[in-house]
Amino acid sequence: MDKRKAQLIVALDVGTLTEAKKLIKALSRDVEIFKVGSQLFTLCGPQIVRDLLKAGKKVFLDLKFHDIPNTVANAVEAAVGLKHRDKTIFMCTLHTQGGKEMLQRAVEAAAKASQAAGVKRPLLLGITVLTSDAKEDSIGNLVLERALLAKEAGLDGVVASSQEAAMIRQRLGDDFIIVTPGIRPAGAEAGDQKRVTTPAQAQANGSDFLVVGRPVVKAENPSRAATMILEELDR
Repeated sequence: MDKRKAQLIVALDVGTLTEAKKLIKALSRDVEIFKVGSQLFTLCGPQIVRDLLKAGKKVFLDLKFHDIPNTVANAVEAAVGLKHRDKTIFMCTLHTQGGKEMLQRAVEAAAKASQAAGVKRPLLLGITVLTSDAKEDSIGNLVLERALLAKEAGLDGVVASSQEAAMIRQRLGDDFIIVTPGIRPAGAEAGDQKRVTTPAQAQANGSDFLVVGRPVVKAENPSRAATMILEELDR
């Protein structure tokens, strides 16, 4: 496997818009991609996405769409509509448990909406198994099964633990994107995450993007915490 340089995504998992803006400003020089999840999107709505786009940042919209195919297709179309000038969201997530038809309808909706809006289609990622689930003998097979489904449906990649990344990379090739949450620098608390690895381990296993939340967001100096992760990846 060719070693690839993973990119850092900082999860804006905070309780107020003020905290989010403070973090974005503090990390502006070091971080290009920010994750907006259920907590912040519920609190701030589309405005936080547009604020990030206006600031020249890329947005990973992690709302994990999972519903009937028509509803998910409409949600993806709406997500593409969260744009600023010629930029829209960079990535968004869907639960592979929604099934092949749901995933395919999402791909079709994203392509159609992006063309109509004159923007680049966002990357669509399938959720495999959450990293808060404990490691079991059957998890590897389940993750691979869902990753294969995602590729068959036309998705660009999956969200998966670093512990399964090497297996996915081997089976699905270099062009399939792997986004890995549950990243914990050496010495950091795992919290409620069960299947965690360090940034260097995740990169070595084939992950393309590493999602880091609390180790950066809760750090006394978030900018320094992000810089240390980037330095680890460079090494």
